[in-house]
Amino acid sequence: MEIKVNYLDNLRQEALFDDFTVITDQPIRYKGDGSAPGPFDYFLASSALCAAYFVRVYCNAREIPTENIRLSQNNIVDPENRYNQIFKIQVELPDDISEKDRIGILRSVERCSVKRVIQNNPEFQIETVKSIDEDAQALLMSGTHVKDGEGESTWIEGKDLPLEQTIANMTKILSDLGMKIEIASWRNIVPNVWSLHIRDAASPMCFTNGKGATKEAALCSALGEFIERLSCNFFYNDQFFGPEIADSAFVHYPSERWFQPGPNDELPAEILDDHCRAIFDPEGELRGSHLFDTNSGRTDRGIVSLPFKRHSDGKTVWFPSNLIENLYLSNGMSAGNTIAEAQVQCLSEIFERAVKKQIIEQELVLPDVPKAVLAKYPGIVEGIEALEAQGFPVLVKDASLGGRYPVACVTLMNPRTGGVFASFGAHPSLQVAIERSLTELLQGRSFEGMNDLPPPTFNSQAVSEPNNFVEHFIDSSGVVSWRFFSARADVEFVEWDFSGSNDEETASLFGILEEEGLETYVAIHEDLGAPVCRILVPGYSEVYPVEDLVWDNTNMALAFREDILDLHALNEPQLTDLLERLDESELDEQMKIITLIGIEFDENTVWGQLTILELKLLINLALGRLEDALDQVEMFLQFNDNTVERGLFYQAIVAVLQIALDEELELDDYLYNFKRMFGEETMAAVVGSVEGSVRFAGLTPTNVQLEGLDRHQRLLESYKKLHAARTARQA
Repeated sequence: MEIKVNYLDNLRQEALFDDFTVITDQPIRYKGDGSAPGPFDYFLASSALCAAYFVRVYCNAREIPTENIRLSQNNIVDPENRYNQIFKIQVELPDDISEKDRIGILRSVERCSVKRVIQNNPEFQIETVKSIDEDAQALLMSGTHVKDGEGESTWIEGKDLPLEQTIANMTKILSDLGMKIEIASWRNIVPNVWSLHIRDAASPMCFTNGKGATKEAALCSALGEFIERLSCNFFYNDQFFGPEIADSAFVHYPSERWFQPGPNDELPAEILDDHCRAIFDPEGELRGSHLFDTNSGRTDRGIVSLPFKRHSDGKTVWFPSNLIENLYLSNGMSAGNTIAEAQVQCLSEIFERAVKKQIIEQELVLPDVPKAVLAKYPGIVEGIEALEAQGFPVLVKDASLGGRYPVACVTLMNPRTGGVFASFGAHPSLQVAIERSLTELLQGRSFEGMNDLPPPTFNSQAVSEPNNFVEHFIDSSGVVSWRFFSARADVEFVEWDFSGSNDEETASLFGILEEEGLETYVAIHEDLGAPVCRILVPGYSEVYPVEDLVWDNTNMALAFREDILDLHALNEPQLTDLLERLDESELDEQMKIITLIGIEFDENTVWGQLTILELKLLINLALGRLEDALDQVEMFLQFNDNTVERGLFYQAIVAVLQIALDEELELDDYLYNFKRMFGEETMAAVVGSVEGSVRFAGLTPTNVQLEGLDRHQRLLESYKKLHAARTARQA
């Protein structure tokens, strides 16, 4: 994690990381002002808080109340060497806690991350640089890659270059873009299963996860996914790019083209082909305005569209960027050392998700992979045995549906909670497909993380519900049917093998799609220096239903974004109009404004937690519509998922509104005790909101120029690096 430090007045300093600011000072005896803890005090507190966190995790998993548990830490300083210290952590437990849980709680403290890092003697590397912001040296773990082809070469199936060289190449691409990639976490909880989380240090919203049988394979996976998502603009999918990018010669890619809808909002003749139109517009309801892109918001420029090659004949077909971002998410994109390598990965993932959906939706029962077959892959067996030794039964299934598709499945059961997790993986090699299923299963997860898995169900509607497939796509945490666990399989086991060279595997995988009567469309991006492909298979590889283009399109943002960003500047008629449009839209009132308008607010602010319902009630308050506001604030409190502070603010709002609407009650009679209950500052905001002197309490003023929106600006700075690289390459 990158932490930037700014010098403030006297000896005060601020540390900036993610969306947080930490202020430090020094005691008055050291010439400070004593206004905040010192750096070493934060260090001491971090280990105590970390230990307490692991105690809470243990107790929450076993439904043990923590109200009567206390934890303290003392540092005992060696009088002859003040840098030699003993950290003594004491835990006070109630008498009714069992001996087993007492031992478990003490063991949970041993897992404290701060403690473990200290005990492993962290190394400090101190250096000067010309510019911290311009120093794009990747912050990756040493020893996982080589430079200039030196050192060991590790080859794995499916890669056209050694892992070390692949890592070096991808690291250089990111460094040349000016992106500092940091590893936020590693996981290796069972043998031969590694995963990690990497992110852009300057824009942590840009992150990926990697997995593999070794740490090098996992790092390759994460870096490849990062580059694929940069190349396909996935990190910026629904986000507003701001006026500067929206007004530039191109918004997404130099190869893009813009097409105007017809005079009656018809789809432009230049976009899509007959095959796609039959899939995306079966009822003839899709209009041109449904396909304006969210990122630029430039409806005057038309529908921005990207070129894809139709695989059957090589003809260029133009796909609106809006359609791609609404329906496909990250499905069908991959980076590789060669185009063929990228296409194999890309097509494998498309099969993985489509076959998974078919199996879950139809509640199919899969055959077990025989132990004799699994025994051929001792590394996989070792990982599975380690999971079962921890008390998690594991099922390894053939998901090829009779040898038709290169897909496998590893399913984990958690007897402690009754939850299950069905993880699918695909690759032309059966071994790699099973390995991917296993590494996907544990990607970024701890053993405690297995406690959040949902239980199976016999409710077919819950299994086939569209949002369940989205959950399975995001992290495989959706619901599966109990029928999945029947001993009577619906298909026979096949020890399938589609493997060959990457060119041969690509042809084989495209061939399966052709046999299914499916058309594929391919875009190749090499502008960043690595081959990246994006493949669309209409009617097969969508994540969201095509109906979303009409009924739940992300470009709904265009109807509200400018007014919401300029909220504080709107007059009464403009606020009334905005409120009416929000009501008429019939949008889910629990939807966050972040999602509605595509702006990355700091989630720790009121803006970051703001929902449509809360926005509507604040507008009603600003308009003096107190009865409507009261109805909405009561609903807000009923479903409140906001901060405790915001909840108390609205509790006070309810009380003051009820007084204001009751002719027999006087606010002055209650104000003294309201202030004692909620505080002077809160009550000033509450009373002002009800009387009309305060508008939109808690919401800092914003505007369409995105001034002051630091989190969103960091995301845009990340995109501008891409945009600049594409502009330079075009020149």
